[in-house]
Amino acid sequence: MRKLFTAVRRSPARRAVYTAALALVLCIAGFGAFLRYVLSGLPSTNGLEEYTPSLTTRVYDANGKSIADFSIQRRALIPLSRIPVDLQNAVIATEDNDFFGHYGISPKGMLRSLFNDLLHRRAAQGASTVTQQLARQIFLTPEKKVIRKIREIIIAFQIERRFSKEEILQMYLNQIYFGESAHGAGEAARVYFGKDVSQLTLPESALLAGLIQLPGKYSPFRNAPLAKWRRSIVLLRMQEEGYISKAEREAANNEPLPAVKPLYAATQAPYFAEYVRQYLEGKYGVNMLYQGGLKVHTTLDLDAQRAAERIMEKNLQAIDADVAKEADKTAGNGEFDADASTRALRMQGAFLMLDIKTGAIKVLIGGRDYKETQFNRAIQANRQPGSTFKPFVWMTALQNGYTPATLVDDVPMAYYYDGRDWRLFEGATDQYSIRLATQPFVGSKDFKIWVPNNFDYKTLGKITLRRGLELSRNLVSVSLVDKLGPTLVVETARRAGIRKKLDPVPSLGLGTSAVPLIEMVNAFATFANGGIRVEPFAVSRVEDQQGRVLEEHVPGETEAFAPNYSFVLTNMMRGVVERGTGARARSLNRPIAGKTGTSQDHRDMWFIGSTPDVTAGAWMGYDDVSITIESRDWTGGSTVVPWWTEIMGELLRDQPARQFPVPEGVSFVLIDSVSGKLALPTCPAKNKFLEAFVKGTEPKTFCDIDHDRGQ
Repeated sequence: MRKLFTAVRRSPARRAVYTAALALVLCIAGFGAFLRYVLSGLPSTNGLEEYTPSLTTRVYDANGKSIADFSIQRRALIPLSRIPVDLQNAVIATEDNDFFGHYGISPKGMLRSLFNDLLHRRAAQGASTVTQQLARQIFLTPEKKVIRKIREIIIAFQIERRFSKEEILQMYLNQIYFGESAHGAGEAARVYFGKDVSQLTLPESALLAGLIQLPGKYSPFRNAPLAKWRRSIVLLRMQEEGYISKAEREAANNEPLPAVKPLYAATQAPYFAEYVRQYLEGKYGVNMLYQGGLKVHTTLDLDAQRAAERIMEKNLQAIDADVAKEADKTAGNGEFDADASTRALRMQGAFLMLDIKTGAIKVLIGGRDYKETQFNRAIQANRQPGSTFKPFVWMTALQNGYTPATLVDDVPMAYYYDGRDWRLFEGATDQYSIRLATQPFVGSKDFKIWVPNNFDYKTLGKITLRRGLELSRNLVSVSLVDKLGPTLVVETARRAGIRKKLDPVPSLGLGTSAVPLIEMVNAFATFANGGIRVEPFAVSRVEDQQGRVLEEHVPGETEAFAPNYSFVLTNMMRGVVERGTGARARSLNRPIAGKTGTSQDHRDMWFIGSTPDVTAGAWMGYDDVSITIESRDWTGGSTVVPWWTEIMGELLRDQPARQFPVPEGVSFVLIDSVSGKLALPTCPAKNKFLEAFVKGTEPKTFCDIDHDRGQ
C-alpha cells in the first residue's frame, strides 16, 4: 500500500517534467522550423565575387565627349582606388562609424534602434551597418520585417567572412543609391557635379554622403537649404571622427552647392543618339544595352553637331517668320487665305555630314526638336530629291559616250503613256507642235500626257552637258534619260549608294522617286571619293565594362565607278557652285562640288555639296507633304544653300582648302563653251574654258562658230 501511495503522490511531478520536456521539444521543433524557414529564403553569397550590378551604357563622340547614356539605373563600376578618401570617410562617419571594428552588425546600434522603435511605437530608426545595407541592396527587399532583418544579419555575417573591409566598401559605394537615378558614387559624381568621381572635393564628397539616407529629401536640386544643412551634419561627423580638422569643415561649409544639373546629364545630338541606340539594341539586345555597361565610341563630332544645330535652327526660325509675315500680308489685303494657318506650321530641316573616305557620320540632325517629334528626317524620311538627282543621269551619260562638252538639247518635248510605257512625241520640239500633237489626247482615259518644263519655262536650244548641269535644265535631264534609258540611270544610282526603290520612268532624272537624305549624301560622297563607295556608319568601337573590344569598325570599300569618270563628274558639279544654281556657296572660297534640288510644287528643297574630305547634305520642307509653296523664289539654291553654307563655313573654318585630286586617265583641254569644240585664238575669252575629260574623249575638231556673226 505504501509503495502504491508513493507512486500516486509522485505522478503530478512526473507529469510536470513530461510537460516541460514536451514543451522543450516543441520549442526546439518550432525554432528549427522557424530557422529552416529563415534559411530557406536566404540567398547564397557564393556569386558575390562575380556580382556585377546593372551598369550604364555610355555613348561618346569621336573626341571622347559624352553624348548619351542608356540604362535602367544610371550606374558606373568604379574601383575603390579611384574613389576619393574624403568620400569614403564621409560615408563611414555618417553611415557606419565602427565599420572597420565590427563583424557585420553593430549591437550598440541595434539596441539604440530598438529603444527608438519602442519609443515611437513603429520601425522608425534604422541601425544597419554598411555591410547590412549592402546585403539588403543586393539580396533583399527594403521592407521592414523581422524575417528580413534576421536574414540581413545572417547575410552580413557571410559577407564579412568572405570579403575584406575594402572589398565591402567598394561594393557598397558602387551599389548605393544617391538619387536622381544615380546608383553608385561614379554616376553620382557625374549627375551632381559633371565630373569624374576621382575629382570630387571634400564638400562635394560630404554632399553625396549626406544623400544616402534620404536622396529625394536632401537633393540640392530640390531643396538647397536642407541639402546644405545635411552636408554640414556630415562634415561635423567627419570632424568628430577625426577625418578632417575644424578649419577644413568650416571652409567646406562655405562652398556653394550645385544649382543645376551639369550639361552632360542631358542627351546631346538626340537624333544621332537614337540612331546609335537602335543599332546597339539590334546587335547586342536589350539587356546588354541597358545593363551591360558598354562604352560606345562613335563617329560624331559633338562640337560640329552643336554648331550645325544652332545655325540650322536660327535660319529656319527666320524662314518661319517670313512665312508668317507673308500670311499676315495676304490677310491684310482682305484676301481670304485658306492655307494661312497651314503655312504657320514650322518648317522642318535635316542635315548630315559624312567623311567621304570612311563613311563616318560626323554630324546628324534629324529635325528641329527631338522632344516634339522623334521622327528622324535625315534617316527615315523619304522625300523627292528634285534636281539633286541629276548627277546620276550625268554620270550615266559620261559612261555612255557623252563628255562635258557634248551638245545636248534643251528644247520643248512631250510624252504620252499608252498603258504600257511612256513614249516621246517625235518631232514635237516647240510649243506649237506640242499643242498639235497633244490636242487629240486631251481628256482621253487611255492616254496620259506629260509636258515637262524648265524651272524658268524657257529653253536654250543646244548647250553643253556641263552647262545643262550647272543651270539644272530639266529638259536636258529628261532628254538624257529618254536616250540612255531610265533603267541604266537606276543602275548608276544603285552603284553610287541609293537603296530605295526608284521608278524607271522619264521623270526619274527630275528626282520624282523619294529617297532618304543619308542615301543621297552617301551617293554624292562616292563621286567625291573617286568612285569608291563606303557605307555610312556611326559606331566606331564598342567595349564591355572591362575594356574588352567587342567590335571595331573597319571601313569596307567598293569601286562603284572609275576614278577618272568620277573626277570629270565632280569637276562638272563644281561648276554648279562656281557659275550655277549653288552660287551662294562660293563664299566658302574653297572647291565645292554640289547640286541643288527643288521638288514638285516646292515641297522639298535640297543642297548636297562635297569637299575632298566631307560630303554634307541639307533638306528643308514641311512634314505634311500636301503643303505646297507658291513662291517661285523658294528653291534649294535660294533657301537651303545659304544655311548649308553658313554651317559649313563654321565647320570648315580651321580646315585648309584642298583641290580634288586628279587621277590618272584625265586630261584638260581648252574648249569653246558654246560649240563644245577645241577653242581657237579667235574665240571670245569669256567662252574659253579649261575642261576636264576622260583621256581619249577630248574634242578632235576646232570651234566652227563665227562669233563675230553669232553663227
